[in-house]
Amino acid sequence: MASRDPSRPNVLLMLSDDQGPWALGCAGNHEIHTPRLDALAASGLRLSRFFCTSPVCSPARASLFTGRLPSQHGVHDWLSYHHAGRTGLDFLAGQTLFTDLLADAGYRLGLSGKWHLGANDRPRKGFVHWYAHESGGGPYRGAPMYRDGVRTEEPAYLTDALAADAERFLDAEADRPEPFHLSLHFTAPHKPWKGQHPRAYTALYEDCPFDTCPQGPPHPWQPLDADGSPVGGESDTRQALIGYFAATTAMDAAIGRVLDRLDTLGLTRSTLVIFTSDNGFNAGHHGIWGKGNGTFPQNMYDSSVLVPFLAAQPGRIPAGRVSDALLSQYDLLPTLLDHLGLDPLAPDPARPPLPGRSFAGLLDGTGDTAGHDRVVVYDEYGPVRMIRTRDRKYVHRHPHGPHELYDLTADPGEDHNLADDPEHRALRTALAARLDEWFAAHIDPALDGARLPVAGTGQRTPVGPGSLATAFEPPPGG
Repeated sequence: MASRDPSRPNVLLMLSDDQGPWALGCAGNHEIHTPRLDALAASGLRLSRFFCTSPVCSPARASLFTGRLPSQHGVHDWLSYHHAGRTGLDFLAGQTLFTDLLADAGYRLGLSGKWHLGANDRPRKGFVHWYAHESGGGPYRGAPMYRDGVRTEEPAYLTDALAADAERFLDAEADRPEPFHLSLHFTAPHKPWKGQHPRAYTALYEDCPFDTCPQGPPHPWQPLDADGSPVGGESDTRQALIGYFAATTAMDAAIGRVLDRLDTLGLTRSTLVIFTSDNGFNAGHHGIWGKGNGTFPQNMYDSSVLVPFLAAQPGRIPAGRVSDALLSQYDLLPTLLDHLGLDPLAPDPARPPLPGRSFAGLLDGTGDTAGHDRVVVYDEYGPVRMIRTRDRKYVHRHPHGPHELYDLTADPGEDHNLADDPEHRALRTALAARLDEWFAAHIDPALDGARLPVAGTGQRTPVGPGSLATAFEPPPGG
């Protein structure tokens, strides 16, 4: 009956789309309604400094599933084509995903929602259930979805449809002897926002002052079209905020229904539940509406690279804890294998080493958390790279800049760039050297993002010989 063994638990991985940790009540936002996620956090562990590997969806999702950097797996930007059916290219072909390892260990796998890693209509290894979005997003009604390789248009509100599909998967798996893994990947709270979400949720925010999302002047790096008009941004920020908050609350309610079904089936104690997001989001933060590609050149603000992370399994993960350890999506694969009691992924002598390490000791409270406090987190988005310590951040843009350096203790809002300050030259040099050394030890030279024309406008094909001229969309205005 699925797994009833807490030491070999089922896995429910719930992934939101474009959600910063600021968009959670349990993280301190007093205006947003997320009662079920708040309760999930109270029942387990919340990581307050969990970073995406790249601040845009497809590279981040690829890193989450492979444990590798974009410069190791080759997905450097969001996939700008639908990549399904006859034109469906699998961007992770030949690579090992953590789901492959679960399948090898006897897990039955299901996907409900967004994949956005190419060949979106085709189930990956071990998946006995595959209900996947055709591309990366779009309207919340009439969404193009694939079930068993057949394209349909989902008539229901997509967030609710994905939750219902997940419930059906749980029902079907409850009486089987094998453990399961379910990837429940919402498109919420990704745009579109206006006129998309049920009245019951938008009504909650009609009188909200949105003090938690002050709107600053437009960022000076806001992308421009060829005619000089702004790309992105929101002409009516209040309606956008209502839609964003409503989409988040609708997702929270849908998550509640799935967790209730898990409990009804008697699987709560034997299921590891994780909630996180692919990348962060700026809803007016820094004068940006968007994530890493909300500016050109791409940005690495904390509001773009920080994502929520909640983990719960009663009896194995102590309740009510918050950790500010610096951790990354590339740490999730070794952590899952460790928590599930599976063998670690063996090193591949033909490939660079995995960058992450297990934080399973943080999950169950048995590990030395002090060691993780010293972790340095790295990010990349094409030619833009970041090194983040507990109190400093350095952003390097190949080949010529502009570069950024922030003292996060004195300037947590990242408002004062110290990169050109003579008093901070030694610190900048030291952080840049550390950044270069780390990436040199991990990148695959054939997939090195520092040499690629990644502009935040999308990736069409995998990186390979002769592909550089066509793999990436031109920069804004280009």
